[in-house]
Amino acid sequence: MSATVLLVLAAAGIATLISWLVLYPVRYYARQLGLLDRPGGHSSHTVPTPLGGGIGIYCGIAGTILIGLIAAWWMQDPERAATLQRSLGGLLPDQFWGAAITHAPGVWSRSPDMFWLLTASTILMVLGLWDDRRGLSIIVRLGVQFGMAAGVVFGLGIELTAYLDAGWLTKLMSVVWIVAVINSFNMLDNMDALSGGIAAIIASSMAVVMLTTTDPGTDRPQLLVAGLLLVVAGSLIGFLFHNRPPAKIFMGDGGSYLVGFLIAVSMLMATFVGGPSADGTVRPHAVLAPLCVMAVPLYDMISVLWIRIREGRSPFLGDHSHLSHRLVDLGLSRTAAVATIHLITATCGLSAILLTHVSLLQAITVLGIVGCMLTLVAILESTRDRGAKS
Repeated sequence: MSATVLLVLAAAGIATLISWLVLYPVRYYARQLGLLDRPGGHSSHTVPTPLGGGIGIYCGIAGTILIGLIAAWWMQDPERAATLQRSLGGLLPDQFWGAAITHAPGVWSRSPDMFWLLTASTILMVLGLWDDRRGLSIIVRLGVQFGMAAGVVFGLGIELTAYLDAGWLTKLMSVVWIVAVINSFNMLDNMDALSGGIAAIIASSMAVVMLTTTDPGTDRPQLLVAGLLLVVAGSLIGFLFHNRPPAKIFMGDGGSYLVGFLIAVSMLMATFVGGPSADGTVRPHAVLAPLCVMAVPLYDMISVLWIRIREGRSPFLGDHSHLSHRLVDLGLSRTAAVATIHLITATCGLSAILLTHVSLLQAITVLGIVGCMLTLVAILESTRDRGAKS
């Protein structure tokens, strides 16, 4: 396991480095590219700020995936693998090379899926960049998002199972899941380091789940999905270096569409239940881990949509009704509000990790912790509403 962890952490480190470096020229040329978010409207910043964070995140993810696929292809031949090990063997321990050679065939066998995912990710990232530059109607945005989600579900067969043998219903739920996660991250991108930090926590938490939950077919850690999630997390860490307060660049729609799509699809690719445990116990409740780890983004999205509809406004028009803004209205600073949401997300992430390794009774307790966290937030927010009325 230690060598496997080293392998995926190396991939995350490469993604971090690429994203961090690429964003320097993106910041410099953002104005010429037309990627500049100016103060006004529902924006809460006070100075014009570049919007091209998604470019750096995309380069970190795509670059690392391509490097990994090329390495997996190269290691199919034992002689080439041995040559590479002799050339670079001094840089990494022998256990690393053993893990890389062991997992290379499995990674390369999924290369067609990865290329198609990169294609869909590229389309969504370009869609978001165009929306950042020119603005697009909600029909176009949702249309492309649903199209890409349907392509993945119906074309690649990546879909929710959750013990449901309902064909079209699980496919429909999978498409809706992908679009919902995409837009939940997009709506969270309203304060420095907020959406990127939440996404990094969620991706890292789910990667731990994948590394500790074996695939029933191979009885091995789910390296491909864990690697993809950690590459996303690593690329986000590189972005957060530029996005930390005061932010030098924002994620923009290009970044949030990309990150939301890959996290949503990764959760559909994963197997959460795994094989029976040592005592023969099967844990079907583990399929709730994605809902557990996504509790904060989904809570924010649902509550914002409810507030807008309740007040008779368009649910698609941006405003200051997000969870982060509501916490600021309670008296928290913007930095404290972001840190609070990060801590709640981390609690949900740790709960998701536990959920995949405990019995049914313990799982109910874990889910109760998540429910109590969200209820506590709702109670605190109700004091804001009462104060406004008085």
